[in-house]
Amino acid sequence: MSDALKHECGIAMVRLLKPLEYYKEKYGTAFYGVNKMYLLMEKQHNRGQDGAGFASIKLDMDPGDRYISRVRSNKSQPIQDIFAQINERINSEFEAVPSLKNDVALQKKMIPYIGELLLGHVRYGTFGGNSVENVHPFLRTNNWMHRNLIIAGNFNMTNTTELFDTLIKLGMHPKEKADTITVMEKIGHFLDDAVRKLYKEAKKKGLNKINSSPYIAENLNMAKVLKKSAKDWDGGYAMAGLLGHGDAFVLRDPAGIRPAFYYKDDEVVVVASERPVIQTVFNVPFDEVKEIDRGAALLIKKSGEVRMEQILEPLEQKSCSFERIYFSRGSDAEIYQERKELGRLIMPKVLEAINHDTENSVFSFIPNTAETSFYGMLDAAQNELNEQKNEAILKEAGNLTEARLRQIQAHKIRTEKIAIKDVKLRTFITDDSSRDDLVAHVYDVTYGVVKPEDNLVIIDDSIVRGTTLKKSILRMLDRLNPKQIVVVSSAPQIRYPDCYGIDMARLEALVAFNAAIELHKDRGTETIIEEIYHKCKKQLELKDSEVINHVKELYAPFTDEEISDKIAEIITDKSVKSKVKVIFQKVEDLHKACPKNLGDWYFTGNYPTDGGNRVVNRAYIHFFEGNPARAY
Repeated sequence: MSDALKHECGIAMVRLLKPLEYYKEKYGTAFYGVNKMYLLMEKQHNRGQDGAGFASIKLDMDPGDRYISRVRSNKSQPIQDIFAQINERINSEFEAVPSLKNDVALQKKMIPYIGELLLGHVRYGTFGGNSVENVHPFLRTNNWMHRNLIIAGNFNMTNTTELFDTLIKLGMHPKEKADTITVMEKIGHFLDDAVRKLYKEAKKKGLNKINSSPYIAENLNMAKVLKKSAKDWDGGYAMAGLLGHGDAFVLRDPAGIRPAFYYKDDEVVVVASERPVIQTVFNVPFDEVKEIDRGAALLIKKSGEVRMEQILEPLEQKSCSFERIYFSRGSDAEIYQERKELGRLIMPKVLEAINHDTENSVFSFIPNTAETSFYGMLDAAQNELNEQKNEAILKEAGNLTEARLRQIQAHKIRTEKIAIKDVKLRTFITDDSSRDDLVAHVYDVTYGVVKPEDNLVIIDDSIVRGTTLKKSILRMLDRLNPKQIVVVSSAPQIRYPDCYGIDMARLEALVAFNAAIELHKDRGTETIIEEIYHKCKKQLELKDSEVINHVKELYAPFTDEEISDKIAEIITDKSVKSKVKVIFQKVEDLHKACPKNLGDWYFTGNYPTDGGNRVVNRAYIHFFEGNPARAY
């Protein structure tokens, strides 16, 4: 409802374990892997709509034959664009050589994109821009097959500058400072080193240059390469990589911040950022899709051997709770129940806000992603209504008439589709005054279902900036003339920046942060604002492990309710006549609803890695100095 978040990238990997002829015979096409990749990426388009990329590797190709293909797009529908290009190339080859259609070996030799190892990526451009050059997968090329490296990931590093400096000390000259390039070059450096050592071993064993290649492929220890490469990484990541000769890996961060799931049978190994995507595309049950362990890598050898190996010491599990609240598809069995529970748990605070007056209250949700939490809220509301009915019946038991009983039983929870987003409407004028008026019309409102004596309760996934609420949603809802508008967030107050993948980098963009600043000004305690700044500055010279989050001190004097009430004041435009109340989920209840995803740093400031504390302090320094730069 409030503001769309650009967020979590999505990865998809497919390794076919049989020859392509097997899939042609069983499924009618040698493009089985390509078709599955399209579905895996399309089912994850919720994770990225600014760009998409696809890469493939063919195994055991003759020298001179193309074995790596890559296509990327930053068009408005990038996934469709990628596979339109692939399909066009395939059809053009079939037209040029009609005999290709029934000759799988020739298809593999002549047609790009068909292969046994495939990697896909969808992204939102949160850092590094939205040009096609910033779209994954990234490719590091070399004439040695084993040194070709393709990387795609869902991640942000908090210490990109330090990692970049490490590359410089190694004598390298990276082409840019983006974390993806930095990570790829770090892996590439240790991969080169491992290949050189294996080549020397092969020579000592009497193998010639040609025969050393399969020796390297068989003996390359990718786990060792990753242990050296990832030793100093600080961030949240699910990193996928392909090597030119056919090895592959997916590495997950030690705190399990970013999600990664896999499935394996005798035909395929598949990895994706979300479990239900694999379930749907490969028609497999919930319990057959496993989660990659935190700090571990799923390693796939060219031979088809698959194993999980611990790369980094696991930290306390702090999987991102926003995955459950908002990002991941709600079709996951666990996520669906968790989102319902979020709605149920917040209902007592809603009932308090409406004085338990369910008869004169209308319940709805904006946007569609909040629908599941809405159902949970309704379950709790129905329980409350049943209690009210029982109480009324018992109170009037001696004098209860049939008409009065019917009246009590007729009382229902009132639910309506209050707002419908007009997806066709675009704000094409940049002038602020004109644009604000247009923004207010992005949603159509349903008239005639709200009375002047009604409370209008609207649930949302989260409230980040509050901009859309102020400029559009609340003004729109106010046209219905309710007595009170109660805005309910199924997530707690977002108080701190994220530095692991979500586009919430600047403190001053968070409405909860602005509310705390305003409260200090109201109470004459604004000197603490500068005091925190100086404390943050002193932290800059410390090691990451010594840094503490001083921004917590900004919120310490206030209760959650005081900040919520100030947020309501900030987001309520002067033109809004209805009373506005804002209710947020409690962190404790979030943990009850999502017990396996306890990552809550954007709510609590408790970052799962040392680098997070440095980032939040730096973000505060940037805010105080008026510096618009990112803090990582």
